[in-house]
Parts: sequence; C-alpha cells; structure tokens
Amino acid sequence: MNITTVGIIGAGTMGNGIAQACAVAGLHVVMVDISDAAVARGLSTVAGSLERLLKKDKISAADRDAALARIHGSTNYDELKAAQLVIEAATENFELKVKILRQVDALLAPEVIIASNTSSISITQLAAVTGRPDRFIGMHFFNPVPMMALVEIIRGLQTSDATHEAVQAMALALGKPTITVKNAPGFVVNRILVPMINEAFFVLAEGLATPEDIDAGMKLGCNHPIGPLALADMIGLDVCLAVMEVYLREFGDSKYRPCPLLKEMVAAGRLGRKTGRGVYSY
Repeated sequence: MNITTVGIIGAGTMGNGIAQACAVAGLHVVMVDISDAAVARGLSTVAGSLERLLKKDKISAADRDAALARIHGSTNYDELKAAQLVIEAATENFELKVKILRQVDALLAPEVIIASNTSSISITQLAAVTGRPDRFIGMHFFNPVPMMALVEIIRGLQTSDATHEAVQAMALALGKPTITVKNAPGFVVNRILVPMINEAFFVLAEGLATPEDIDAGMKLGCNHPIGPLALADMIGLDVCLAVMEVYLREFGDSKYRPCPLLKEMVAAGRLGRKTGRGVYSY
C-alpha cells in the first residue's frame, strides 16, 4: 500500500508530534480531536516546534511552511476517509480507545490500515473490536516524537504480513528505525522502562537520595541521557501510573505494584511538565 495521507486521532502531545513527523517527511495529515480548541492547541504546538527547528537551522523557512500546509486539523471524523493509514493516539485508556476504534472502523474503507499508538494495551484485544483485525497494528512512537528515532511496531495475533510491511515502510520513510515485537503488556521498551521509573519512585519515597541525585546516578552511572524521574515528568506521571496498573492487572505479579508515592502525586494533579509540576517544578 502506498501511504500518502495519514489520519491521526488526537491532537495532544503524541498526536501532534506524529503529525509533525509525517508532515516533515512529505505526507499529508488529517489530525482530528474532539474540540476546535484541542485541534488549535495541537496545530500551535507543531508550529512552535517547527519554528524552533528553523531557528536552529535544522529546517528552512520553506520546509516549515510546507510542513504546516500539509497538516489539516478537524473535529470531523469523516475527514479521515482520505487516509490510507489512521493512527489512534488517544489517552491510554482501553474503554476510550475501543469507543474511538469502533467509530472510525465504521467510517473507513476496508483496505485502510488502523494503528494504535498505545504504549501498553493489547493490540490483539484492540484489533478484535474492529472489522479489520488483519489490518490493525501497533505503532508505538516515543515522546517527543519529532526528536526520538524509534517506532516500536507491535503485531497482534491477527496482523497480516502485508499490514506489517506497509507500516514498517511508512515508519522508515519518516526516517525512524523500527523494531518489531510480539503482543504482550508493555511490549519491549516500556516493559523495561516503566518498572525502572516506578522503582525510582520507591527509591525517592524511601528517602535514599534526592530527585536530582537519583537522576544524576542513572545519567552518569548508566549513561542514560535523562534520569528516570525527569523522564517520568516528561512522559506524564498519570501515564506511568496507568501503564503500571496495566502490568499489575495483566501479569498479576506484585513486582508491578505502582509506588504509593506515584499514585499520590497523580491524585494531587502533579503530573509533570504538562501541569507545571511533578517530581520537579517547571
């Protein structure tokens, strides 16, 4: 399949990042969200990101303008019909994703591929709620999408070889290397990463070190580019908690128990960068 237009459901952090990556690579994008305000915020974020790249001489003014012109924002799901690939990038909530997928599945032509940007939810389960399980796949982008290289491609039990090949080729066209993994909670990257973040919260809660020293230890001692607590703030503490709760439920193993401090901070609304305060203040 020749993918020239990508539909994206969700104009938040992940959705607008994916939109930018696609538009810069020359693909046309239809980005939808539930309100005009949400769409406007997404488009504004892309514009700001491209402007920063321009100031750093990473792109030209012409490239910036062309990329912006390729992104069409809308609140109308019908406009996704122009796409050959639709990527769902909604909040990490199974019921919400199912509702969205059923709605969009009914609109799209049978040959259109649907992908989910989920970081932890079963691709096999999500595929099963659509009428095209063989044309359903996971495309896990990483935040911030324009800067992070990897796309983790997750095959559900039903995903066809043709779907995998088309999506892998599209990701490579974005300039993003891929890894292909089997369906399992957390897949590969987050299966390793999020429990490490959760353990960093246990270390913080026990008062073993300051947040700065915990992060410095992992940066300088393990060659990580960013510490786990700062990374949690970037990802969103609510997202980290949701992923850990999926692991605990799916594996039934107490080693995936979310740290009480993480739960308390989420309850307090201290979700990280997006709220101005998490482990750190912004």
